[in-house]
Amino acid sequence: MKNVITVGFTYDLRDDYVGLGLSEEELGEFDRLDTIIALEKALQKNGFIVERIGNIKALVRALAAGKSWDIVFNVCEGLAGIGREAQVPALLEAYGIPSVFSPSEVMVVTMDKALAKQVVREHGIATVPYKVIRNARDLEHFDFEEMPGPLFAKPLAEGTGKGIHAASVISDHDKEQLERVCIDIIERFKQPALVETYLPGRELTVGIVGNGEDATVVGVLEAIILDGAEAGGQSFYNKENCEEVIEYRLVDDAVAARAASTALASWRALGCLDAGRVDLRCDASGEPNFLEVNPLAGLHPSHSDLPILAALNGIDHVSLIGKIMEAALLRYDLKMPEGVSVYADSCSL
Repeated sequence: MKNVITVGFTYDLRDDYVGLGLSEEELGEFDRLDTIIALEKALQKNGFIVERIGNIKALVRALAAGKSWDIVFNVCEGLAGIGREAQVPALLEAYGIPSVFSPSEVMVVTMDKALAKQVVREHGIATVPYKVIRNARDLEHFDFEEMPGPLFAKPLAEGTGKGIHAASVISDHDKEQLERVCIDIIERFKQPALVETYLPGRELTVGIVGNGEDATVVGVLEAIILDGAEAGGQSFYNKENCEEVIEYRLVDDAVAARAASTALASWRALGCLDAGRVDLRCDASGEPNFLEVNPLAGLHPSHSDLPILAALNGIDHVSLIGKIMEAALLRYDLKMPEGVSVYADSCSL
């Protein structure tokens, strides 16, 4: 008998939130329709029966109506709060429905970038000094002698470059700029600011598929900021316009090898599952440092880092999604649909 797997598909579509009066930056982590279509097709080409569900409110209605699926492919970012990426996984866990990507507790830890840094540091993984600025009082007590600049300030719990711009890089002992940037983050994003020692070296992203000791590196991507880009690295503007202002290069030199090793160690230390991305930046001596992990990485075929680095390494979008599903199904003792191979001839994970 043919192995049939039904996949529920949860996602946050930008169009569903436009009516809330959110800015383009606030909508930044939600998916456009072409991403949803591409992911649905990739799942279908891997032999799955796919049912679009939509966002968490649509999921609640479906569960209340008694619906269920063999597994849910969840890419919901959530609307607000440090627990926003954990909301759908937690709901599915309550109903005993398997889901793809990391569980709720991992989503909370990794969304809180300071907490994630604390965990990896406990495991002996290199990450720069940092402070969490929650209010004006924290700024009054900030000690530039203890943590000299230049510094880098960003929201504690955002992605897609949200809250990052040219002013995010703060000159040594420039308390006025530090206060201005941090207060803006706190007021605009309703969350603390994370202030780190600024790293001047190469910016690297490591794609990972798999779990625990079976997790493997898909590739190491270096982001080269081009003329016309906004200063400050991968800001929201640069991320949104990456085709014009960022050049992505697949790298396999000695630094990339160390970045891959650091990324895998971080992935395992944080308990991330199935697939995602670890972002690193090199210090002045060229050593990769952990910045953050994205356990719910963007999956647009040509606009998101993980599919971009996979494609540069000969792994097409359908094969990438197939490998992600294979890793998730294995955790639940489920099998891929029969007659489907997730390995393209040129793929090597």
